Amino acid sequence: MPPRDLRHVVADNPRVLIVESSRIVRKLISDLFKKELPNVTIVESKGLRDARACLALGAVDLVTTSLSLDDGDGLQVAKAVRDAAGQAYVPVIVVSSEVNNRLASRTLGDDVTDYFDKSAGFPALAAFVRGYIQPQPIDGARILYVEDSRVVALATKRMLAAQGLTVIHVDSAEAAIEYLDLHHGAVDEVGADLVLTDVYLNGPLGGLDVLKHVRQTLGYSKRLLPALVMTGDENPDKQRELFQVGANDLVLKPVEERMVVTKILFQLRAARLGT
Repeated sequence: MPPRDLRHVVADNPRVLIVESSRIVRKLISDLFKKELPNVTIVESKGLRDARACLALGAVDLVTTSLSLDDGDGLQVAKAVRDAAGQAYVPVIVVSSEVNNRLASRTLGDDVTDYFDKSAGFPALAAFVRGYIQPQPIDGARILYVEDSRVVALATKRMLAAQGLTVIHVDSAEAAIEYLDLHHGAVDEVGADLVLTDVYLNGPLGGLDVLKHVRQTLGYSKRLLPALVMTGDENPDKQRELFQVGANDLVLKPVEERMVVTKILFQLRAARLGT
């Protein structure tokens, strides 16, 4: 799999290409983006052919595309973006109600940067896109970070602290579970706003066990305590299990800084929208 390089520099007046067959849905998404990003320029396309024509006219800063189009699909749009001159590192976000199943079966393709499940609602999509174009820190939000590598942990803590996030670092699944149990039922019932954990950790327990404890033992929903899992395992069955147990999303290794920050900030915003 090629690296998902997000080193593009977003302009002060970003151009976003929306690829969607439904005119009503295009207008809904466009209006939300204009409200969320006052300086945005929206380029609308009803299908694959129109999207190719738009890309030929000039660079865009981000693309959202439906998975199903009248004359093709979102994966073809993603490939067209990659094939267009100067578009190699532009984020391409697939917006679909089918996306979780496609992600679990690893049929979204390497040209897709990220995905968004329509069930979260279009206002959340606008916030999600803003996370790519104009990431907004959420000062004081607490991240329970589970990582047993001191070197990786140090770099990640610095990265998250630079976003105004408070990091509570533990080096084992057992320590994470102990921390969560300590806060359960207390005044601060949860003790964190998001869990970020590696899958494989030293000791008998791992990230999957942390997920099971959060969702099954403590009964915390995905909105009450979002959980992101970092994994380098490309086995689709194991990835599917992480989603089934209760991961909000996966962060594939090697970790891209902009990717993990965007996913964390989005999950925090989505959780607050749902409260």
